[in-house]
Amino acid sequence: MEVYFQNRHLEKLYTTGWDKKYPLEDHVIDSFFEVVAIIQAAKNIYDFRNQPSLKFEGMISTEKSYSFRLNRKFRLEVTIDWENKEKTIGIIGIEEISVHYR
Repeated sequence: MEVYFQNRHLEKLYTTGWDKKYPLEDHVIDSFFEVVAIIQAAKNIYDFRNQPSLKFEGMISTEKSYSFRLNRKFRLEVTIDWENKEKTIGIIGIEEISVHYR
């Protein structure tokens, strides 16, 4: 599936390993790198659903918003523009790292 960064700070974090907007602990950044690599390698939505540790789920905010769990505290929020009516293949926009359960 196609992947792009909607957030320039996350793109900088991904390319350089640091961004002032995301002063996160190393293990959270490592999880971010791992999840982005999984997203980039995915062929379809089942690649996410077959890995329970990702806790891939739809978000309540909109139909296109989803999240992946980075750890117990943080999640990676994305949007998916579906390319087929079965909603199995799409273009993924990486949006935000947020605190899960504030």
